[in-house]
Amino acid sequence: MVKFYLKIFATLDAVTDVEPVDTPESPYEYTFTIQCTKCRTTHDKSVNINRFESHEISGSRGEASFVFRCKECKAEHSAAITRTAQKLTAEDKKPVPILEIDARGLDFESFIPEGKFQAVGLESGTKFEEVDLEDNEWYDYDDKAGAEVSITDVTWEISRA
Repeated sequence: MVKFYLKIFATLDAVTDVEPVDTPESPYEYTFTIQCTKCRTTHDKSVNINRFESHEISGSRGEASFVFRCKECKAEHSAAITRTAQKLTAEDKKPVPILEIDARGLDFESFIPEGKFQAVGLESGTKFEEVDLEDNEWYDYDDKAGAEVSITDVTWEISRA
């Protein structure tokens, strides 16, 4: 098993506590490009992983968030994902791990931020729950603070633990 971390970093202007909207009622579908570690084939389609789903692993008593059979070598692989307790805050000066991935037979190559994130106004406490980071930037207006807020220069990093 290999442990990976999905990390986020960005320039935050008047917001803090950036994280995916990821609850049992509204689960976040984490989207990745993956590669089979057995035959080194990169899967041609991105995959979605929901941390609240559980799938049985063939020939095992175990379960995982995601089970995948490589169409090239036919090997079965799996991954379990867990949210860390961390959020990207205004004080952070380096990438913050927001997701822990325990992978068997898979390399996670890249993350595609399709889905809603949330942030909090730094001074006002205003909750922004429709933050779209697909273009690696987001702009809005904080009525309570009377100022523009933004998340820019978003970078995603997948690193081995």
